[in-house]
Amino acid sequence: MNAPARDRRAADNRRLLLRLLVSAVVMFGFGFALVPFYEQICEVTGINNFLRPEAEQGARAAAGNSQVDAGRRILVQFDANLHDLPWRFQPLQRSIEVHPGQLVHVDYEVSNPGAVAVTGQAVPSYGPQRAARYFNKMDCFCFTQQTLAPGEVRTMPVVFVVDPALPDDIGVITLSYTFFMLQGRSTSAAVNAPGAT
Repeated sequence: MNAPARDRRAADNRRLLLRLLVSAVVMFGFGFALVPFYEQICEVTGINNFLRPEAEQGARAAAGNSQVDAGRRILVQFDANLHDLPWRFQPLQRSIEVHPGQLVHVDYEVSNPGAVAVTGQAVPSYGPQRAARYFNKMDCFCFTQQTLAPGEVRTMPVVFVVDPALPDDIGVITLSYTFFMLQGRSTSAAVNAPGAT
């Protein structure tokens, strides 16, 4: 290979190396830029908001919003579902009318009629989905895993505030919880209890 061809190849290799380095830096910067972008998407949609947990959001909403909009009423409906979980689960009231900005306390009841302890976790959903952004929970059983012993009945609170910034066209919000069994979290010790077969 003659000298001009070697020089040309070396120049091409340097340009390629420079392009690869620039690409790596751009990709690295893009990875960091995705975090705030993802946070904004979650805040707008109200889903998977891991960076600002609901309790913290609710506390901020209550602290920054001491005004109750007494001129407006929102109907909040409650729903309870189980997914492959041998429990009974229900809200103690099906609906309530609230004023935006009002601190509200409601209860759900869950029971384990089975012969073994089981652990589950509740996942909330909202209808309409965009209402999630304005539904701020200060206390909720969905924040932690729930383990129920055989025959145990538990009353679990939900404390929330509907943000007064809720759009005027939303007059009804449905808060729905689905309890899922956590795999590997049921104990079989009670299977050998007297009377078990």
